[in-house]
Amino acid sequence: MKQVYTLLLVIFGLGVRAQSKGDFHNWAVTPPMGWNSWDCFGPTVTEAEVKANADYMAKHLKAYGWEYVVVDIRWYVSNDKAHGYNETNAEYNIDEYGRFIPAVNRFPSAAGGKGFKPLADYLHSKGLKFGIHIMRGVPVVAVKRGLPVKGTKVTAKDIYSTQDQCKWLRDMYTIVPDKEGAQEYYNSLFDMYASWGVDFVKVDDLSAPVYHAEEIEMIRKAIDRTGRKILLSTSPGETPVARGAHVQQHANMWRTVDDFWDAWEPLHAHFEVFERWNKWRTAGAWPDGDMLPLGRIGIRAERGNPRMTKFTKDEQYTLMTLWCIFRSPLMFGGNLPDNDPFTLSLLTNRNVLAVLKNSSNNKPLLNDEEKAIWTADAPGAGRRYVAVFNKGTDKAAITVDLTQIRATGSCKVTDLWTGKVLGKFSGSFSPEINPHGAGLYKISY
Repeated sequence: MKQVYTLLLVIFGLGVRAQSKGDFHNWAVTPPMGWNSWDCFGPTVTEAEVKANADYMAKHLKAYGWEYVVVDIRWYVSNDKAHGYNETNAEYNIDEYGRFIPAVNRFPSAAGGKGFKPLADYLHSKGLKFGIHIMRGVPVVAVKRGLPVKGTKVTAKDIYSTQDQCKWLRDMYTIVPDKEGAQEYYNSLFDMYASWGVDFVKVDDLSAPVYHAEEIEMIRKAIDRTGRKILLSTSPGETPVARGAHVQQHANMWRTVDDFWDAWEPLHAHFEVFERWNKWRTAGAWPDGDMLPLGRIGIRAERGNPRMTKFTKDEQYTLMTLWCIFRSPLMFGGNLPDNDPFTLSLLTNRNVLAVLKNSSNNKPLLNDEEKAIWTADAPGAGRRYVAVFNKGTDKAAITVDLTQIRATGSCKVTDLWTGKVLGKFSGSFSPEINPHGAGLYKISY
């Protein structure tokens, strides 16, 4: 009897550990929604700009599910520049354990060793969540100075390799996973981030051109041991589809493309990209089509000058419709306080956001050169969502065969963007869609 009891304890323990290992998926049961500083401020965003966007989000967007405010790349450099990176004479801010800390001239509340905690506290006081961007690996400057890895007898010199160093930004070296102190370095990083109150970490140079599986696993372990619910987003892409199972088991989000900007060609490419990644989406693990380059972007960004997005209004409808029917995370890239009424309307349509949050069985029905149709189950019996896209350059009627989505008899069709009931249809309906435009509908039968 004692042996049976022991065996049951072992089995139960294994089950608890297995469940615990997957708990991070429960931290993002719907696709994360938020704002990221990259598209408007590149590597130069300031604390005042972050707070201005947070204030806007809290006032205008939080009620619709928008909650993450993410400080993107190189918040630890005092003298970075727009339209690229300062790699000539960068002034790094780093602590005694080789961990980058915020540049105080850009983030004044970080003075006195407080790090990002005061800024995170500010966001939390508004009911929002705080995120940061980091680069994979250990800082080159930490290696050159031989800074110690916290809690060990080794230094940064003992855990690094120049192999697979990021080609587009030379701030970091690769961490060699089997070196003594390698896991401990990542542990010390995420211990610090947890103490600051960080809720989201986007880790760059992790997915492509090399998929760094072992570093992803070290980061996952480091997050889990903190006990804090920190979402993990891997970047950039395209993440190799062949590694879909691995990334799904370790991250909450992963990039499906390289950096996405406001031009039709890369938007058009997402139809194929999302079809490739469709089977890998699951609650808590979301293929990420990248940020939404909408509103006012390019203020001090990598590409282009200050502008309202170059996407036409129809292309903006296509972008939001495709991201929602695919259920990609929504990370807005524009400077929120500069939003015009149309941009705000894209972000606050409850009927459209319900597709992002509550749909299931999402899949493409049609995808050719001129048109695309996606469908998904809506909550409740006898309800379906249908998204219709016109990729062509002329207005066109696109026929939806209702029998393909199991909608029989007389069906009520509601336009989710306008909220208008379009009428009753049997067999099919053929909405007229503007060039590069989209329609999103609820079918009730």
